[in-house]
Amino acid sequence: MAYYFSKSLQTSFEDAAEKVTAALLAEGFGVISEIDLHEKIRHKLGVDFKRYRILGACNPVFSYKALQAEDKIGVMLPCNVLVIEQGENNIEIAAVNPAEAMISVQNGTVRQVASEVGERLKKSLDRL
Repeated sequence: MAYYFSKSLQTSFEDAAEKVTAALLAEGFGVISEIDLHEKIRHKLGVDFKRYRILGACNPVFSYKALQAEDKIGVMLPCNVLVIEQGENNIEIAAVNPAEAMISVQNGTVRQVASEVGERLKKSLDRL
């Protein structure tokens, strides 16, 4: 199984970011952090890197359930969703596959939560 799910959109970068944020919201996720790697890499390294944004998506209900079962699971949160400009108006959206990310966690409750979160992330991408 792949460590991520992805979907390509033929639209602008900003439109794709707005659409994925709305699709995540419809599945109960909020975006609690954003990292613009394009700007960070240009600023820190002086390299012109493609537009690449990391959205930190969080569903509080599932996060709380996982934290109750395993209090160190926070090192794996939030779920990262990427918005990547692969070409002009060719935007890839990629989301972590939590079931694969949590494979090393030996806790059945956490694995169940990861599976449920993965299904919701897939549904978010299907909405695009």
